[in-house]
Amino acid sequence: MLQAAGLLFSAFAGYARIATLGEEVRDPQRTIPRAVPIALGITLVVNAFGALAVLTVLGPDDLAKAAPPLSDAARAAGAGWLVPVVRVGAAVAALGSLLALILGVSRTTLAMARDRHLPHALAAVHPKFKVPHHAEVAVGVVVAVAAAFGDVRGAIGFSSFGVLAYYAVANASDLDPHARGGPPRPGDPLVGLAGCMVLAFALPLSSVISGAAV
Repeated sequence: MLQAAGLLFSAFAGYARIATLGEEVRDPQRTIPRAVPIALGITLVVNAFGALAVLTVLGPDDLAKAAPPLSDAARAAGAGWLVPVVRVGAAVAALGSLLALILGVSRTTLAMARDRHLPHALAAVHPKFKVPHHAEVAVGVVVAVAAAFGDVRGAIGFSSFGVLAYYAVANASDLDPHARGGPPRPGDPLVGLAGCMVLAFALPLSSVISGAAV
């Protein structure tokens, strides 16, 4: 269960990508704090209903053995004609997730390039569309190569380890009241730090080794 929770963490991490768009949305101080819980809530509801549906149709034993659980659930429910629809829906959902990933990572790349942690050419902003076009192209190329030649399952594990690692760093940073600019509040960040570390090291060993090496 811990390993599954660690792998699923990448599905919930996208809500934080919203914060990287602070320069590109109207009234970010009002918009982003509203968008984050809405996005997290939608993700939670969709995952909960999906899990409940396949668990109800297949049962825990068959679900544990199912390679494509949504397709198997459609067949078991007597709606075999839905299988192609489910596959197309999964592909579209994956593409949407990929676009969101490129959107967020390219903005992080922009910030790192501004601070000279990455080549400064990646800090370019398009004069008309006001987007970091160099960073978007660079991230898109890296993602395309990884998708074409890498194991997607391994990429998910690696991504989850990376996300959990920097969330652990964020929680550790929150232990410093001077960094937060508020009174000491050690309980919340300690729980967050411990949770991130437990989930990160519950991931498959290959994901832990490659993520730790990076």
